[in-house]
Amino acid sequence: MAGSQNTFFAMMSRMKYIERWALMRNSASENISEHSLEVAIIAHALAVIGNTRLGKNYNPEHIAMLGIYHDCTEIITGDMPTPVKYNNELIRMAYKEIEEEAALRIINMLPADMQEYYKCYFGGEEDKEALKLVKAADKLSALVKCIEEEKAGNKEFVCAKASVISSIEGMDCMEAGIFCNEFLGAYGKTLDEL
Repeated sequence: MAGSQNTFFAMMSRMKYIERWALMRNSASENISEHSLEVAIIAHALAVIGNTRLGKNYNPEHIAMLGIYHDCTEIITGDMPTPVKYNNELIRMAYKEIEEEAALRIINMLPADMQEYYKCYFGGEEDKEALKLVKAADKLSALVKCIEEEKAGNKEFVCAKASVISSIEGMDCMEAGIFCNEFLGAYGKTLDEL
């Protein structure tokens, strides 16, 4: 059993050790493994919404996989808080370069014959519409976190919630708008209310 030198999947399992929202007090911690699953579920939903309501021709399963891997470079880079990452163009460009290097390092952990198959999940994706849905799902997941923290009485996320809502509204993503109108309200409910 032992002896394999391919470390890709063992590295992916380490997503659970990277905590999100590091600069904020959290009532419940969230790691990138949990976040990535939520992004994948929401991205899949956005693709289905696009197909069923807007006449799009998305591949929901592929988009869900993009969601699963969207933050995995943070295993190497850590989670850089959004206010820092986007503070100025120089920092944003430098971080993008670091993420690209991390993605290459992770891809190289796979056997050579499998690398091409996984490259599309690590920045090789050319489908701008699919990436837009994943970005919208990422923002919606952040909004869900803000709603949960606010529901727990944590005022730390009030400004973050307003910022995320503004960001979602500015994305011009009809699928995200439909998701917000039809599904987002349920996130504020208790288990008994669900």
